[in-house]
Amino acid sequence: MKLKALLLFYVMVFYVRSLNGVSKEIGNPSWKRSFLYILVASLASFLYGYHLGVINETLESISNDLHFNGNTMAEGGGFLGSTFSGLIVDRVGFRRAFQLCALPMIIGSSMSATAKNLWGMLLGRLFVGTGMGLGPTLATLYVTEVSPAYVRGTYGSFTQIATSLGLMSSLLIGFPAKETEGWWRICFWVSAVPAALLALFMEFSPESPHWLFKKGRAADAEAAFEKLLGGPYVKGAMAELSKSERGGEAETVKLSELLFGHHRKVVFIGSTLFALQQLSGINSVFFFSSTVFKSAGVSSQSANICVGIANFLGSFAALLLMDKLGRKVLLIGSFSGMIVAMGLQAASASSLVSSSNEVYLSVGGMLLFVLAFSVGAGPVPSLLLSEMFPGRIRAKAMSVCLASHWSC
Repeated sequence: MKLKALLLFYVMVFYVRSLNGVSKEIGNPSWKRSFLYILVASLASFLYGYHLGVINETLESISNDLHFNGNTMAEGGGFLGSTFSGLIVDRVGFRRAFQLCALPMIIGSSMSATAKNLWGMLLGRLFVGTGMGLGPTLATLYVTEVSPAYVRGTYGSFTQIATSLGLMSSLLIGFPAKETEGWWRICFWVSAVPAALLALFMEFSPESPHWLFKKGRAADAEAAFEKLLGGPYVKGAMAELSKSERGGEAETVKLSELLFGHHRKVVFIGSTLFALQQLSGINSVFFFSSTVFKSAGVSSQSANICVGIANFLGSFAALLLMDKLGRKVLLIGSFSGMIVAMGLQAASASSLVSSSNEVYLSVGGMLLFVLAFSVGAGPVPSLLLSEMFPGRIRAKAMSVCLASHWSC
């Protein structure tokens, strides 16, 4: 009897342990199911980074050919795209919105590549800017709504990594522009390829279950969850979704409710974060680093490679640390690092620093600034806010906050 009782006890222990193992397995759906769809969505961020940097290395050549001296039209298009991104997502869903994001980028890139005068280039940049305004919003929201919670921060960092890879690609492809006549046109043609891939692959990607549920399409939302998470997780995901969402109410959200209603505080925080992100001066590095480094006696190619590497390393660090340290810690650390970097650059211009060390401090300060930005100030605001906003207002609230991003 004692032997039987002992055997029964061990069997029960083994059974309980196996159940714990199963519960743990069920608790975390495989990240592999949603991984490819996250990569597809990240193409929008890649395009954002590419078009952010494509003017940098080619600006001198374009200026000689077309007398084009800036990127203002792209920023204006970005403001328009981000402003209407929430409305577009609520109306047509993420898959069609991504395709609508890719379309103006294809058209705008083609117009810029074939431009014969300044106005052709400006109009092309306006189209591209519209897609740039849509892309970051869509990528962030899509990642938030289709990724498992335990890897959401890591996946959210993918968009920043994709942005840095796009930036590096534009700088590398743009190197021959100063020696090869008309090479800058090739740089714009190249960007049409990932835009076309984004439009194509999105046709085979699942729609956001949150959007489907809000539209009253519960059966389609279950099918999307099964594709993203696996069958055993569908019921739990739908139950959680039912608690947080109420179908069909997204259309009732008005701008006045976001600006003056009970959501005004979180919208104000989001707009302020994006404003501080842009007012930090990061765009001056991405747009004009070639000119800045040239004045310091550093070749533009070497400088741009260093900027791209610093941006990528910071983005990769964010991927590793986002879910471990949390969003708030990365954000505080990022802005603190940017303060130190600005201090180094200010010190390089003082009379206390010898001329031989001035270049090292100036260039080092700029690279540290890019590194610190890409660790937190770059990826955190969009991911943090997409998690903070209730699903009912998420898309439109993000579009309001990103409008402040483009304004600044």
